[in-house]
Amino acid sequence: MIGAHHSPAASRGWLVILARWFAALLVLGLLFHFLPLAPLRAALARIPLTRFLAVLLGYLLAHAIGIAKWRMVVNAAGAELDLATSAQCYTGGLFGTLFLPSIIGGDVVRLAVGLRRSPRPAAVLTGNVADRFLDVTAQAGLVLLGLLLLPGSLPPQLRTPARGSLFVLGGVLLFVVALVFLLYRQLLGGRSIRFRRRLARLRHALRSVSRRPHILILGWLLGTLIQSTFLILTALLAISCGLILPLRIWLFAWPLAKLAAVLPLTQGGIGVREAALLALLAPFGAAAPLVLAAGLVWEGIIIAGGLIAGAVAFLLRRSESHSLPN
Repeated sequence: MIGAHHSPAASRGWLVILARWFAALLVLGLLFHFLPLAPLRAALARIPLTRFLAVLLGYLLAHAIGIAKWRMVVNAAGAELDLATSAQCYTGGLFGTLFLPSIIGGDVVRLAVGLRRSPRPAAVLTGNVADRFLDVTAQAGLVLLGLLLLPGSLPPQLRTPARGSLFVLGGVLLFVVALVFLLYRQLLGGRSIRFRRRLARLRHALRSVSRRPHILILGWLLGTLIQSTFLILTALLAISCGLILPLRIWLFAWPLAKLAAVLPLTQGGIGVREAALLALLAPFGAAAPLVLAAGLVWEGIIIAGGLIAGAVAFLLRRSESHSLPN
């Protein structure tokens, strides 16, 4: 009976977690091997504990804004979630992004409570997708701003690849949209009435969001504010390490490194984020040990913030269970 609690799927999930943590340690180990350790240790030693705690506080405050943004967007879709439930969903998702096996593990945790507590579960799902889309467009906006501010200082070896990547991404998006449009009827053909009802609820929730463009615009502005805060906090940590770069270079490199960390290679993008940042900042003359030092400290901020978010989600869930009638 004890083994009944451990399904094959759960076992595979834990194996994926271990594999991704191993991959993260492997990537970091390779970076440590090929980079000089003395400058790295010196850069890490320059960061006082007070600066680390101040950046951690700023990181948590930015996510507090993220809670308000997520609740605003999902409620615009008709989810009708209160602040405590929204905070439990968001903080649980923040914890799950670091410590669950799937690339969408954070979203699964975020949606679990919302789908159970909302009178319109389809609205929670649609609102979460819309919120993710706003986050991606906010990061893309920062990259575009960085490119616009770098007409003369962008290294020649990056100009053609960056321009080509934008064209490829645009072509892929157009292809996907055209394919979905052409296959719309075939995709829905033969589906059950239950499936069509669920799809109708999703469409209704999507219309609810689209009827409130001011909510989407405000959500995008808040998402841009949050991502910009993370970027500035990383730059401040880099300055403490001795790495001083123009803000426009951070605007170009930091969002791209964060997007690279979404690849399901390591747990929470650990190691991939640092390697991408090294590759993106190296052409601008950034010293690799200083970049790695700033990336490692920022990784510490993310892990500490994820653990705090998990504790908050646990306390909110416990408070919710105590408030329910027996």
